[in-house]
Amino acid sequence: MAGIRLIVGLANPGKQYANTRHNVGAWFLHELARQHQAALSAESKFHGMAATCSIDSVQCRLLEPTTFMNESGRAVRAMVQFYKLMPEQVLVIHDELDFDPGVIRLKKGGGHGGHNGLRDVAAHLTTPDYYRLRIGIGHPGDRHKVTPYVLGEPSKSDKDKIQRAIDEGLRVMDDLVAGEFEKAMHWLHSE
Repeated sequence: MAGIRLIVGLANPGKQYANTRHNVGAWFLHELARQHQAALSAESKFHGMAATCSIDSVQCRLLEPTTFMNESGRAVRAMVQFYKLMPEQVLVIHDELDFDPGVIRLKKGGGHGGHNGLRDVAAHLTTPDYYRLRIGIGHPGDRHKVTPYVLGEPSKSDKDKIQRAIDEGLRVMDDLVAGEFEKAMHWLHSE
């Protein structure tokens, strides 16, 4: 089975969003790029910041869409088509309201759970059957407070927990590019 070849960190563009909960996918991607000495640079044909890196001797593409979150699919589709990838070779990293800060889970397919970035990626790929790395950010407790919550910055304590989750996710990247999805899930879900 082919492993992951495209790793996408969902985010909103602009400095005002850089440290918000909604951008944890980009936090992860930047850390991954740093670990593998990959420099993300603007690629207009991919509607985002892109790089190529070698993870466990496998060439992978990294992408941070610079569209707004609800238009992320355009960037993902452009790269998938250009490199002739299958949806199951795509890993989208995103914030997850349903998990507490510090929780990280791997999932393939399923619904978007109200996440506009995931909704748009599924629409552009014409399938929900891509992998997602879901990084918990917690929930404000009231659905009417979700937008200001995800567009706000986490507390220092929550940010530390999110960073630990990112570190856990980075540990399974070799497994994911090798197609060892069960092994990666076991590692992430056994906490």
